Amino acid sequence: MSEYDGGVDYGHIETGEQHESLDQLHQVDASQEDYQSQFGVYEQDHAAAESTSFDQGQHVEYTGADGSHYEESDFTSYDHSAAETDHIFAAEGSESYNASEYHELDAFQARLDAAFASATEINTVSA
Repeated sequence: MSEYDGGVDYGHIETGEQHESLDQLHQVDASQEDYQSQFGVYEQDHAAAESTSFDQGQHVEYTGADGSHYEESDFTSYDHSAAETDHIFAAEGSESYNASEYHELDAFQARLDAAFASATEINTVSA
């Protein structure tokens, strides 16, 4: 059958391209700080005192009938003194500081290209 025998219906034909893009931005900012301190003071005292005293004595005195005189003295003395002191002082300490920062920036870009074609049917009508 030819197109002169009847009507021909041509459909719609379309061709083209599509262009799309995708942009994505991701950003992270972080920071951390640490501070530590530790101090200690130690002190110790010690004191001692000692005192010793020892006394001994003897005294003899004699007067006789004939007028004689006798006198004797013995004496012992002992003294002891001691003193002791101790002092200990100690101090220690530590201090620390730490800081860190983190920055991240991610960028993602994609381009999507597509070609397309579409058509409808061609129908011929017979007479």
